Amino acid sequence: MAELFVPRRFCGPPSSGNGGWSAGALAALVESGPGMGITVSLRRPPPLDTPMPVSLVDGVTVASLGEGVVARAEPSEEDLPVVEPVSPAEARAAESSYAGLTSHPFPTCFSCGVDRAEGDGLRIFPGRVADQDGAARVAATWTPDAGVGADGAATVPVTWAALDCVGGWAGDLEDRLMVLARITAQVDALPRVGEEHVVVGLAGRREGRRTHTASTIYDADGRVVARAEHVWVAVDPANFS
Repeated sequence: MAELFVPRRFCGPPSSGNGGWSAGALAALVESGPGMGITVSLRRPPPLDTPMPVSLVDGVTVASLGEGVVARAEPSEEDLPVVEPVSPAEARAAESSYAGLTSHPFPTCFSCGVDRAEGDGLRIFPGRVADQDGAARVAATWTPDAGVGADGAATVPVTWAALDCVGGWAGDLEDRLMVLARITAQVDALPRVGEEHVVVGLAGRREGRRTHTASTIYDADGRVVARAEHVWVAVDPANFS
């Protein structure tokens, strides 16, 4: 039987998995056609260092713990939008305005945490760049290292993690605490280890507690390698201390 297992290194909040990494680890177990996206819905915070049995239920790949569903994954034929690119120089400059440098809800987050050391977390620090069609946009650079890769490329879960938090910061994590509820990602090529990439995020609409965002990863040649859309849900900070 397959399992979903989130090592403590890949946390988001201190006691649960980074949403993107956890979703990507489950997505890697889904059979899908070339170029297809995969949608993962997170029903509860993925626990750390805990085996979660994975089963196929009516064509949906489901990770469970006890009687409760943790996450569900299934192929998606949705054509995901691309967030407009910025130059690597502009993305590097934007990192100094990263809101998480002054106030971060989850400073040990694998993807965007400021308390993670080089070579441990991804340290993707997206700052504001010019809006896209009136919507807030953020960008950062990211160079995958050998510690997050295999065969010269970032792993699938790490690629999903890179697509994750940049959306949250575009949706204004500084304004209200949110966690990832759903992500649909399409990975055309895994990011190459040692190559500088640009990660951009775009704010979308808000619907009550829900915030919609998007993100895109560009390689050193300016080609899209991966893209995602997210749904975030506002939560009570007391539940994620």
